[in-house]
Amino acid sequence: MANFPTHIGIGTVASGMLATLTLAANVVGPESLVAVTAAGVLGSVLPDIDLKDSRPGRALFFGLGAFFSFVTLFLGAGHYSIVELWILAAATFLFVRYVAHGIFHRVSYHRGIFHSILAAVFFALLTVLVYRHVLGRHEGVAWLAGGFMLAGYLVHLLLDEIYSVDVMDTRIKASFGTALKLWDGNRLGHSALMAAATVALFLVTPSSKTFVDGVSSPALWSGLKKQLLPEDKWFGLIGDMAWLRAGKTDAQTPVANSAVPSVSSEMTTGSIRAPAAPAPAATTGPTR
Repeated sequence: MANFPTHIGIGTVASGMLATLTLAANVVGPESLVAVTAAGVLGSVLPDIDLKDSRPGRALFFGLGAFFSFVTLFLGAGHYSIVELWILAAATFLFVRYVAHGIFHRVSYHRGIFHSILAAVFFALLTVLVYRHVLGRHEGVAWLAGGFMLAGYLVHLLLDEIYSVDVMDTRIKASFGTALKLWDGNRLGHSALMAAATVALFLVTPSSKTFVDGVSSPALWSGLKKQLLPEDKWFGLIGDMAWLRAGKTDAQTPVANSAVPSVSSEMTTGSIRAPAAPAPAATTGPTR
């Protein structure tokens, strides 16, 4: 299988390329782009959480421990003294980081259910919920983050399958077929639990209408097509692109300093953004 630097390196590149398309299509504003790209990078290493001594596994349970320790602090505030809150938060962190981490690895094994497309969908839906309800992002941005998570996760699985093929010796390794699979056929109980959890998450996810309408808009794909290649010259200096636009007349060629807004001016907020706050109700004088 591919090692950790390979996974995070290629996952970062893939997420960056997807972020470029997202920004060019004006799907989401630059202020949300880093957050959704981070979901893709995380997804590119997440399948290795079932590897006991892996860096992704340790980092995940470290983060979960920190998260739940803060939850303990907020829930206990006003009921316990400061020292008691510190003790409870520390105990929560240690329990999640070491005890829960140990239990998790007793019931899981590498290349099991977490190396499956079913798990990729599960974590994508979980990402949607976290971005919407924990981070407070707009539902469209939350679904976009889930899409980035899904893409990063699938890149990891695909890389592991590619590394299962020894090209130099022209042979297939025994691990081939264990990374990119729909579910874990060796432990159907694990697959059933993951499927049930995935369905449960889907039932409580926010509406995806804003996201679907945004990415399926004809204007979005038309804009991407126009920006895919340079208008005239590569980097403004090299070559002439007119031969690629044979059907385009001079009247259709963009004119510099025209009244048409530039792409950069359209990307300040993105088409997926939080709805505007309702205007305050007008006050009226007393009725006669």
